[in-house]
Amino acid sequence: MTTSVAPGRGAQSTVPRLDGLRNTQVLGRLPAPSSRRVRLCVKPAATAAPARQAEVSTPNATKFTADLVADEQKYIVQTYARPSNIVFTHGEGARLWDAYGKEYLDFAAGIAVNALGHTDPRWLAAVTEQAGSLAHVSNLFHSVPQVKLAKKLVEASFADKTFFCNSGTEANEAAIKFARKWARVQAGIDPYNKDAQAPSELVSFTACFHGRTMGALALTYKEQYKTPFSPGMPGAQLATYLDLESAASVIKKGKTAAVFVEPIQGEGGINASTQEFLAGLRQLCDEAGALLVYDEVQCGLGRSGKLWGYQHFGVEPDIMTLAKPLAGGLPIGAVLVKQHVADAMKPGDHGSTFAGNPLVCHAANAVVDIVADPAFLADVTRKGEALRAGLREALGSNPHVQEVRGLGLICGVQLDVPATPLVDAARDAGLIVITAGKGDVVRLVPPLIITDDDIKQCCQILGKVADEMLT
Repeated sequence: MTTSVAPGRGAQSTVPRLDGLRNTQVLGRLPAPSSRRVRLCVKPAATAAPARQAEVSTPNATKFTADLVADEQKYIVQTYARPSNIVFTHGEGARLWDAYGKEYLDFAAGIAVNALGHTDPRWLAAVTEQAGSLAHVSNLFHSVPQVKLAKKLVEASFADKTFFCNSGTEANEAAIKFARKWARVQAGIDPYNKDAQAPSELVSFTACFHGRTMGALALTYKEQYKTPFSPGMPGAQLATYLDLESAASVIKKGKTAAVFVEPIQGEGGINASTQEFLAGLRQLCDEAGALLVYDEVQCGLGRSGKLWGYQHFGVEPDIMTLAKPLAGGLPIGAVLVKQHVADAMKPGDHGSTFAGNPLVCHAANAVVDIVADPAFLADVTRKGEALRAGLREALGSNPHVQEVRGLGLICGVQLDVPATPLVDAARDAGLIVITAGKGDVVRLVPPLIITDDDIKQCCQILGKVADEMLT
Protein backbone atom coordinates (compact mmCIF):
# COMPACT_ATOMS: atom_id res chain seq x y z
CA MET A 1 0.00 0.00 0.00
CA THR A 2 1.26 3.50 -0.77
CA THR A 3 0.28 6.56 1.20
CA SER A 4 0.08 10.27 0.64
CA VAL A 5 0.85 12.70 3.41
CA ALA A 6 -0.17 16.33 3.29
CA PRO A 7 -2.29 18.75 5.26
CA GLY A 8 -6.06 18.52 5.06
CA ARG A 9 -7.81 21.55 6.56
CA GLY A 10 -5.17 22.28 9.16
CA ALA A 11 -4.26 18.71 10.12
CA GLN A 12 -1.86 16.20 8.65
CA SER A 13 -3.23 12.85 7.57
CA THR A 14 -1.91 9.63 6.14
CA VAL A 15 -4.49 8.35 3.70
CA PRO A 16 -4.51 5.03 1.81
CA ARG A 17 -4.29 5.64 -1.92
CA LEU A 18 -5.51 3.18 -4.52
CA ASP A 19 -2.60 1.11 -5.74
CA GLY A 20 -4.19 -1.97 -7.30
CA LEU A 21 -4.95 -4.67 -4.75
CA ARG A 22 -2.33 -3.21 -2.47
CA ASN A 23 -5.08 -1.02 -1.03
CA THR A 24 -6.31 -4.14 0.80
CA GLN A 25 -4.83 -6.47 3.35
CA VAL A 26 -5.01 -9.89 1.77
CA LEU A 27 -5.44 -12.69 4.28
CA GLY A 28 -4.38 -15.88 2.57
CA ARG A 29 -2.85 -16.56 -0.82
CA LEU A 30 -4.26 -17.20 -4.25
CA PRO A 31 -4.21 -20.94 -4.97
CA ALA A 32 -1.96 -22.40 -7.60
CA PRO A 33 -3.85 -23.48 -10.72
CA SER A 34 -3.82 -27.12 -9.68
CA SER A 35 -4.68 -26.60 -6.01
CA ARG A 36 -8.08 -26.77 -4.38
CA ARG A 37 -10.06 -23.50 -4.66
CA VAL A 38 -9.90 -21.50 -1.44
CA ARG A 39 -11.88 -18.29 -1.11
CA LEU A 40 -9.73 -15.20 -0.99
CA CYS A 41 -10.66 -13.08 2.01
CA VAL A 42 -10.12 -9.41 1.30
CA LYS A 43 -10.14 -7.03 4.23
CA PRO A 44 -10.53 -3.36 3.29
CA ALA A 45 -7.74 -1.12 4.47
CA ALA A 46 -10.25 1.30 6.00
CA THR A 47 -13.28 0.15 7.95
CA ALA A 48 -14.11 3.44 9.66
CA ALA A 49 -14.49 6.92 8.23
CA PRO A 50 -11.10 7.72 6.66
CA ALA A 51 -9.07 10.81 7.41
CA ARG A 52 -9.57 13.72 5.04
CA GLN A 53 -7.76 13.30 1.75
CA ALA A 54 -4.93 15.73 1.24
CA GLU A 55 -4.59 18.36 -1.43
CA VAL A 56 -1.90 16.37 -3.27
CA SER A 57 -0.88 17.65 -6.67
CA THR A 58 0.26 15.51 -9.57
CA PRO A 59 3.87 16.12 -10.59
CA ASN A 60 4.00 18.62 -13.45
CA ALA A 61 0.23 19.04 -13.23
CA THR A 62 0.01 21.49 -16.13
CA LYS A 63 1.62 19.09 -18.60
CA PHE A 64 -0.26 16.13 -17.15
CA THR A 65 -3.60 17.89 -17.60
CA ALA A 66 -2.82 19.19 -21.09
CA ASP A 67 -1.57 15.78 -22.28
CA LEU A 68 -4.58 13.92 -20.90
CA VAL A 69 -7.06 16.38 -22.43
CA ALA A 70 -5.25 16.10 -25.76
CA ASP A 71 -5.45 12.31 -25.62
CA GLU A 72 -9.13 12.50 -24.71
CA GLN A 73 -9.79 14.63 -27.77
CA LYS A 74 -7.73 12.30 -29.94
CA TYR A 75 -9.13 8.95 -28.80
CA ILE A 76 -12.65 9.56 -27.45
CA VAL A 77 -15.74 10.48 -29.48
CA GLN A 78 -16.46 14.12 -28.67
CA THR A 79 -19.98 13.91 -27.27
CA TYR A 80 -19.18 15.76 -24.04
CA ALA A 81 -18.15 19.39 -23.49
CA ARG A 82 -15.71 19.10 -20.60
CA PRO A 83 -13.60 21.84 -19.01
CA SER A 84 -10.11 21.71 -20.45
CA ASN A 85 -8.28 22.61 -17.24
CA ILE A 86 -9.63 19.99 -14.81
CA VAL A 87 -8.70 16.34 -14.39
CA PHE A 88 -10.03 14.92 -11.14
CA THR A 89 -7.61 12.47 -9.55
CA HIS A 90 -9.25 11.50 -6.26
CA GLY A 91 -12.17 12.21 -4.00
CA GLU A 92 -13.49 11.62 -0.52
CA GLY A 93 -16.93 12.29 0.89
CA ALA A 94 -18.27 15.41 -0.80
CA ARG A 95 -14.80 16.57 -1.91
CA LEU A 96 -12.85 16.18 -5.13
CA TRP A 97 -9.27 17.08 -5.97
CA ASP A 98 -7.81 17.80 -9.39
CA ALA A 99 -4.29 17.22 -10.67
CA TYR A 100 -3.16 20.58 -9.29
CA GLY A 101 -4.29 19.61 -5.80
CA LYS A 102 -7.19 22.07 -5.89
CA GLU A 103 -10.13 21.05 -3.71
CA TYR A 104 -13.74 21.18 -4.91
CA LEU A 105 -16.98 20.82 -2.99
CA ASP A 106 -19.04 18.36 -5.05
CA PHE A 107 -22.72 19.28 -5.22
CA ALA A 108 -23.28 17.33 -8.44
CA ALA A 109 -22.34 13.84 -7.20
CA GLY A 110 -21.68 12.54 -10.70
CA ILE A 111 -25.18 13.74 -11.74
CA ALA A 112 -26.95 12.40 -8.64
CA VAL A 113 -25.05 9.09 -8.67
CA ASN A 114 -22.62 9.17 -5.74
CA ALA A 115 -25.21 9.02 -2.96
CA LEU A 116 -22.55 8.11 -0.38
CA GLY A 117 -20.00 10.49 -1.82
CA HIS A 118 -16.56 9.38 -2.93
CA THR A 119 -14.64 6.39 -1.51
CA ASP A 120 -17.11 5.72 1.28
CA PRO A 121 -15.41 3.03 3.40
CA ARG A 122 -18.57 0.90 3.68
CA TRP A 123 -19.04 0.94 -0.09
CA LEU A 124 -15.32 0.27 -0.64
CA ALA A 125 -15.46 -2.70 1.73
CA ALA A 126 -18.38 -4.18 -0.20
CA VAL A 127 -16.69 -3.73 -3.58
CA THR A 128 -13.34 -5.16 -2.52
CA GLU A 129 -14.96 -8.08 -0.70
CA GLN A 130 -17.00 -9.12 -3.73
CA ALA A 131 -14.19 -8.48 -6.21
CA GLY A 132 -12.11 -10.96 -4.25
CA SER A 133 -14.81 -13.61 -4.55
CA LEU A 134 -16.95 -13.40 -7.71
CA ALA A 135 -17.50 -10.45 -10.05
CA HIS A 136 -19.54 -11.80 -12.97
CA VAL A 137 -21.26 -15.00 -14.06
CA SER A 138 -23.96 -13.66 -16.44
CA ASN A 139 -27.68 -14.17 -16.04
CA LEU A 140 -27.43 -17.76 -17.18
CA PHE A 141 -26.87 -18.62 -13.51
CA HIS A 142 -28.08 -17.58 -10.05
CA SER A 143 -25.97 -15.35 -7.83
CA VAL A 144 -26.47 -14.42 -4.19
CA PRO A 145 -26.05 -10.61 -4.27
CA GLN A 146 -28.57 -10.21 -7.10
CA VAL A 147 -31.32 -12.10 -5.27
CA LYS A 148 -30.59 -10.28 -2.02
CA LEU A 149 -30.83 -6.91 -3.75
CA ALA A 150 -34.06 -7.79 -5.55
CA LYS A 151 -35.60 -8.87 -2.25
CA LYS A 152 -34.62 -5.61 -0.57
CA LEU A 153 -36.02 -3.46 -3.38
CA VAL A 154 -39.30 -5.36 -3.52
CA GLU A 155 -39.83 -5.41 0.23
CA ALA A 156 -39.12 -1.66 0.46
CA SER A 157 -41.49 -0.61 -2.35
CA PHE A 158 -44.83 -1.22 -4.08
CA ALA A 159 -43.31 -3.90 -6.32
CA ASP A 160 -43.49 -7.68 -6.53
CA LYS A 161 -40.59 -8.39 -8.91
CA THR A 162 -37.35 -6.80 -10.13
CA PHE A 163 -35.48 -6.79 -13.43
CA PHE A 164 -31.85 -5.64 -13.49
CA CYS A 165 -30.03 -3.75 -16.22
CA ASN A 166 -27.06 -1.36 -16.40
CA SER A 167 -28.32 2.24 -16.57
CA GLY A 168 -31.32 4.52 -16.41
CA THR A 169 -31.96 4.55 -20.13
CA GLU A 170 -31.77 0.74 -20.18
CA ALA A 171 -34.29 0.62 -17.36
CA ASN A 172 -36.70 2.76 -19.36
CA GLU A 173 -36.12 0.68 -22.49
CA ALA A 174 -37.03 -2.39 -20.48
CA ALA A 175 -40.13 -0.65 -19.13
CA ILE A 176 -41.20 0.16 -22.70
CA LYS A 177 -40.84 -3.48 -23.70
CA PHE A 178 -42.63 -4.70 -20.59
CA ALA A 179 -45.53 -2.29 -21.20
CA ARG A 180 -45.98 -3.25 -24.84
CA LYS A 181 -45.76 -6.96 -24.13
CA TRP A 182 -48.22 -6.56 -21.24
CA ALA A 183 -50.65 -4.68 -23.50
CA ARG A 184 -50.53 -7.48 -26.08
CA VAL A 185 -51.19 -10.11 -23.43
CA GLN A 186 -54.06 -8.05 -22.00
CA ALA A 187 -55.55 -7.74 -25.48
CA GLY A 188 -55.78 -11.52 -25.67
CA ILE A 189 -53.65 -11.82 -28.80
CA ASP A 190 -50.63 -13.97 -29.48
CA PRO A 191 -47.86 -11.55 -28.42
CA TYR A 192 -45.43 -13.21 -30.81
CA ASN A 193 -47.67 -12.69 -33.85
CA LYS A 194 -46.23 -9.59 -35.53
CA ASP A 195 -49.46 -8.96 -37.44
CA ALA A 196 -51.65 -8.88 -34.33
CA GLN A 197 -52.58 -5.42 -33.08
CA ALA A 198 -52.73 -4.12 -29.49
CA PRO A 199 -52.34 -0.79 -27.67
CA SER A 200 -48.77 0.42 -28.12
CA GLU A 201 -48.67 4.19 -27.63
CA LEU A 202 -46.56 5.62 -24.82
CA VAL A 203 -47.26 8.96 -23.15
CA SER A 204 -44.66 11.25 -21.57
CA PHE A 205 -44.60 14.89 -20.50
CA THR A 206 -43.07 18.26 -21.22
CA ALA A 207 -39.65 18.86 -19.63
CA CYS A 208 -39.19 15.11 -19.09
CA PHE A 209 -35.97 13.18 -19.58
CA HIS A 210 -36.00 9.39 -19.88
CA GLY A 211 -32.71 8.60 -21.62
CA ARG A 212 -30.74 8.73 -24.85
CA THR A 213 -31.28 5.29 -26.40
CA MET A 214 -33.88 5.21 -29.13
CA GLY A 215 -36.93 4.10 -27.17
CA ALA A 216 -36.27 6.26 -24.12
CA LEU A 217 -35.23 9.09 -26.41
CA ALA A 218 -38.62 9.03 -28.15
CA LEU A 219 -40.20 9.78 -24.76
CA THR A 220 -37.74 12.56 -23.90
CA TYR A 221 -38.86 16.16 -24.32
CA LYS A 222 -35.89 18.08 -25.77
CA GLU A 223 -36.00 18.08 -29.55
CA GLN A 224 -32.27 18.77 -29.89
CA TYR A 225 -31.62 15.38 -28.30
CA LYS A 226 -33.84 13.65 -30.86
CA THR A 227 -33.71 15.45 -34.20
CA PRO A 228 -30.20 14.33 -35.30
CA PHE A 229 -31.30 10.70 -34.95
CA SER A 230 -34.66 10.88 -36.70
CA PRO A 231 -36.84 9.05 -37.39
CA GLY A 232 -37.62 8.16 -33.81
CA MET A 233 -39.57 5.27 -32.39
CA PRO A 234 -43.24 5.62 -33.41
CA GLY A 235 -46.09 5.71 -30.93
CA ALA A 236 -44.83 8.40 -28.54
CA GLN A 237 -47.35 10.99 -27.35
CA LEU A 238 -46.58 14.14 -25.36
CA ALA A 239 -48.73 15.89 -22.75
CA THR A 240 -48.14 18.90 -20.52
CA TYR A 241 -46.64 18.14 -17.11
CA LEU A 242 -49.05 18.75 -14.20
CA ASP A 243 -51.97 19.26 -16.63
CA LEU A 244 -54.54 16.47 -16.31
CA GLU A 245 -56.69 17.84 -19.12
CA SER A 246 -53.72 17.62 -21.46
CA ALA A 247 -52.96 14.10 -20.23
CA ALA A 248 -56.55 12.99 -20.74
CA SER A 249 -56.41 14.16 -24.36
CA VAL A 250 -53.68 11.60 -25.23
CA ILE A 251 -54.34 8.70 -22.83
CA LYS A 252 -56.83 6.62 -24.80
CA LYS A 253 -58.32 3.18 -24.24
CA GLY A 254 -57.30 0.84 -27.02
CA LYS A 255 -54.30 2.99 -27.96
CA THR A 256 -52.22 3.74 -24.86
CA ALA A 257 -50.00 1.02 -23.41
CA ALA A 258 -48.29 3.08 -20.71
CA VAL A 259 -47.76 6.55 -19.26
CA PHE A 260 -44.22 7.52 -18.21
CA VAL A 261 -43.78 10.29 -15.63
CA GLU A 262 -41.11 11.50 -13.21
CA PRO A 263 -42.53 12.18 -9.73
CA ILE A 264 -39.79 14.83 -9.49
CA GLN A 265 -38.23 16.01 -12.75
CA GLY A 266 -34.46 16.40 -12.56
CA GLU A 267 -33.07 17.24 -16.00
CA GLY A 268 -36.28 19.17 -16.69
CA GLY A 269 -35.55 21.73 -13.97
CA ILE A 270 -36.32 20.18 -10.52
CA ASN A 271 -40.08 20.17 -10.89
CA ALA A 272 -42.03 18.22 -8.28
CA SER A 273 -45.33 16.61 -9.15
CA THR A 274 -48.46 16.85 -7.01
CA GLN A 275 -50.70 14.30 -5.36
CA GLU A 276 -53.61 15.49 -7.48
CA PHE A 277 -51.70 15.06 -10.73
CA LEU A 278 -50.37 11.57 -10.01
CA ALA A 279 -53.72 10.40 -8.63
CA GLY A 280 -55.34 11.74 -11.77
CA LEU A 281 -52.87 9.86 -13.96
CA ARG A 282 -53.51 6.70 -11.97
CA GLN A 283 -57.23 7.05 -12.66
CA LEU A 284 -56.73 7.83 -16.34
CA CYS A 285 -54.47 4.79 -16.75
CA ASP A 286 -56.91 2.51 -14.97
CA GLU A 287 -59.79 3.72 -17.13
CA ALA A 288 -57.75 3.30 -20.33
CA GLY A 289 -56.30 -0.09 -19.36
CA ALA A 290 -52.77 1.34 -19.44
CA LEU A 291 -49.78 1.05 -17.12
CA LEU A 292 -48.47 3.90 -14.97
CA VAL A 293 -44.67 4.03 -15.04
CA TYR A 294 -42.60 6.17 -12.67
CA ASP A 295 -39.11 7.15 -13.77
CA GLU A 296 -37.18 7.53 -10.51
CA VAL A 297 -33.75 7.25 -12.07
CA GLN A 298 -32.73 10.58 -10.54
CA CYS A 299 -35.18 11.21 -7.70
CA GLY A 300 -35.31 7.67 -6.27
CA LEU A 301 -33.42 5.97 -3.44
CA GLY A 302 -33.36 8.67 -0.78
CA ARG A 303 -32.64 11.69 -2.96
CA SER A 304 -35.97 13.35 -2.08
CA GLY A 305 -35.82 12.57 1.65
CA LYS A 306 -38.02 9.50 1.24
CA LEU A 307 -36.75 6.21 -0.11
CA TRP A 308 -38.85 6.68 -3.26
CA GLY A 309 -40.08 9.93 -4.73
CA TYR A 310 -43.61 8.61 -5.22
CA GLN A 311 -43.96 8.21 -1.46
CA HIS A 312 -44.37 11.98 -1.16
CA PHE A 313 -47.64 11.70 -3.09
CA GLY A 314 -49.14 8.38 -1.99
CA VAL A 315 -49.87 7.07 -5.50
CA GLU A 316 -48.34 3.76 -6.57
CA PRO A 317 -47.30 2.87 -10.12
CA ASP A 318 -47.30 -0.44 -11.99
CA ILE A 319 -43.64 -0.05 -12.98
CA MET A 320 -40.78 2.04 -11.59
CA THR A 321 -37.33 2.54 -13.10
CA LEU A 322 -34.18 3.12 -11.01
CA ALA A 323 -30.51 3.61 -11.68
CA LYS A 324 -28.18 6.47 -10.76
CA PRO A 325 -27.44 6.11 -7.02
CA LEU A 326 -28.29 2.44 -6.62
CA ALA A 327 -24.74 1.04 -6.67
CA GLY A 328 -22.99 4.15 -5.38
CA GLY A 329 -21.11 4.87 -8.61
CA LEU A 330 -21.04 1.49 -10.34
CA PRO A 331 -23.32 1.04 -13.39
CA ILE A 332 -26.70 -0.46 -12.56
CA GLY A 333 -30.35 -0.07 -13.45
CA ALA A 334 -33.48 -1.74 -12.16
CA VAL A 335 -37.11 -2.05 -13.13
CA LEU A 336 -39.56 -2.73 -10.31
CA VAL A 337 -42.92 -4.15 -11.39
CA LYS A 338 -46.22 -5.39 -10.03
CA GLN A 339 -46.95 -9.09 -10.41
CA HIS A 340 -49.41 -8.61 -13.26
CA VAL A 341 -46.64 -6.99 -15.30
CA ALA A 342 -44.11 -9.66 -14.39
CA ASP A 343 -46.59 -12.36 -15.44
CA ALA A 344 -46.52 -11.04 -19.01
CA MET A 345 -42.79 -11.60 -19.38
CA LYS A 346 -41.31 -15.00 -20.27
CA PRO A 347 -37.76 -16.37 -20.57
CA GLY A 348 -36.11 -14.89 -23.64
CA ASP A 349 -38.35 -11.78 -23.79
CA HIS A 350 -35.58 -9.52 -22.48
CA GLY A 351 -32.09 -9.85 -21.09
CA SER A 352 -28.68 -8.36 -20.41
CA THR A 353 -25.21 -9.84 -20.20
CA PHE A 354 -23.77 -7.65 -17.46
CA ALA A 355 -26.94 -6.73 -15.56
CA GLY A 356 -27.18 -7.60 -11.89
CA ASN A 357 -23.72 -9.07 -11.67
CA PRO A 358 -22.45 -10.01 -8.20
CA LEU A 359 -19.96 -7.14 -7.93
CA VAL A 360 -22.44 -4.38 -8.71
CA CYS A 361 -25.26 -5.92 -6.69
CA HIS A 362 -23.10 -6.41 -3.61
CA ALA A 363 -22.19 -2.72 -3.77
CA ALA A 364 -25.86 -1.83 -4.25
CA ASN A 365 -26.85 -3.93 -1.23
CA ALA A 366 -24.49 -1.83 0.87
CA VAL A 367 -25.93 1.41 -0.50
CA VAL A 368 -29.54 0.35 0.07
CA ASP A 369 -28.79 -0.79 3.63
CA ILE A 370 -27.39 2.65 4.44
CA VAL A 371 -29.86 4.86 2.62
CA ALA A 372 -33.02 2.98 3.67
CA ASP A 373 -32.35 3.69 7.35
CA PRO A 374 -35.18 6.00 8.53
CA ALA A 375 -32.69 8.14 10.46
CA PHE A 376 -30.59 8.60 7.32
CA LEU A 377 -33.65 9.63 5.30
CA ALA A 378 -34.77 12.05 8.00
CA ASP A 379 -31.34 13.66 7.88
CA VAL A 380 -31.59 14.03 4.09
CA THR A 381 -34.89 15.87 4.61
CA ARG A 382 -33.36 18.12 7.26
CA LYS A 383 -30.29 18.91 5.17
CA GLY A 384 -32.42 19.60 2.11
CA GLU A 385 -34.47 22.13 4.05
CA ALA A 386 -31.27 23.72 5.35
CA LEU A 387 -29.81 23.88 1.85
CA ARG A 388 -32.86 25.61 0.39
CA ALA A 389 -33.06 28.01 3.31
CA GLY A 390 -29.36 28.84 2.90
CA LEU A 391 -29.74 29.35 -0.83
CA ARG A 392 -32.70 31.67 -0.34
CA GLU A 393 -30.74 33.70 2.17
CA ALA A 394 -27.64 33.87 -0.03
CA LEU A 395 -29.43 34.50 -3.33
CA GLY A 396 -32.78 35.99 -2.38
CA SER A 397 -31.80 39.60 -3.01
CA ASN A 398 -30.45 38.90 -6.49
CA PRO A 399 -32.92 40.15 -9.11
CA HIS A 400 -32.10 37.27 -11.50
CA VAL A 401 -33.00 34.54 -8.97
CA GLN A 402 -36.67 33.71 -9.37
CA GLU A 403 -37.12 30.64 -7.17
CA VAL A 404 -35.34 28.04 -5.05
CA ARG A 405 -37.21 24.72 -5.09
CA GLY A 406 -36.89 20.99 -4.54
CA LEU A 407 -37.42 18.13 -2.13
CA GLY A 408 -34.73 16.60 0.02
CA LEU A 409 -31.36 16.95 -1.67
CA ILE A 410 -32.60 17.50 -5.22
CA CYS A 411 -32.66 21.28 -5.45
CA GLY A 412 -32.95 23.85 -8.22
CA VAL A 413 -32.31 27.58 -8.45
CA GLN A 414 -34.45 29.11 -11.18
CA LEU A 415 -32.84 32.06 -12.98
CA ASP A 416 -34.18 34.43 -15.60
CA VAL A 417 -30.84 34.23 -17.43
CA PRO A 418 -28.68 31.30 -18.59
CA ALA A 419 -27.17 29.41 -15.67
CA THR A 420 -23.95 28.27 -17.36
CA PRO A 421 -21.88 31.37 -16.52
CA LEU A 422 -22.82 31.02 -12.85
CA VAL A 423 -22.07 27.29 -12.87
CA ASP A 424 -18.66 27.94 -14.49
CA ALA A 425 -17.82 30.67 -11.99
CA ALA A 426 -18.83 28.43 -9.09
CA ARG A 427 -16.55 25.69 -10.42
CA ASP A 428 -13.66 28.15 -10.61
CA ALA A 429 -14.42 29.03 -6.98
CA GLY A 430 -14.30 25.37 -5.96
CA LEU A 431 -17.97 24.33 -6.10
CA ILE A 432 -19.36 21.76 -8.55
CA VAL A 433 -22.98 22.32 -9.55
CA ILE A 434 -24.72 21.68 -12.88
CA THR A 435 -27.52 23.07 -15.02
CA ALA A 436 -31.04 21.83 -15.72
CA GLY A 437 -34.29 22.91 -17.36
CA LYS A 438 -33.79 25.14 -20.37
CA GLY A 439 -30.28 25.88 -19.19
CA ASP A 440 -31.68 28.45 -16.76
CA VAL A 441 -31.70 26.32 -13.60
CA VAL A 442 -28.76 25.64 -11.29
CA ARG A 443 -29.13 22.02 -10.19
CA LEU A 444 -27.76 20.86 -6.84
CA VAL A 445 -27.77 17.10 -6.25
CA PRO A 446 -24.98 16.56 -3.71
CA PRO A 447 -23.99 13.33 -2.01
CA LEU A 448 -26.58 12.46 0.60
CA ILE A 449 -23.85 12.42 3.24
CA ILE A 450 -23.01 16.14 3.03
CA THR A 451 -22.52 17.99 6.31
CA ASP A 452 -24.00 21.22 7.62
CA ASP A 453 -20.62 22.87 7.01
CA ASP A 454 -20.70 21.69 3.39
CA ILE A 455 -24.13 23.30 2.99
CA LYS A 456 -22.91 26.59 4.45
CA GLN A 457 -19.85 26.61 2.20
CA CYS A 458 -21.96 25.87 -0.87
CA CYS A 459 -24.35 28.73 -0.13
CA GLN A 460 -21.49 31.12 0.58
CA ILE A 461 -19.78 30.34 -2.73
CA LEU A 462 -22.97 30.55 -4.78
CA GLY A 463 -23.97 33.79 -3.09
CA LYS A 464 -20.58 35.34 -3.78
CA VAL A 465 -20.36 34.31 -7.43
CA ALA A 466 -23.99 35.31 -8.03
CA ASP A 467 -23.22 38.80 -6.73
CA GLU A 468 -20.33 38.95 -9.17
CA MET A 469 -21.94 37.31 -12.20
CA LEU A 470 -25.65 38.14 -12.02
CA THR A 471 -25.76 41.92 -12.00
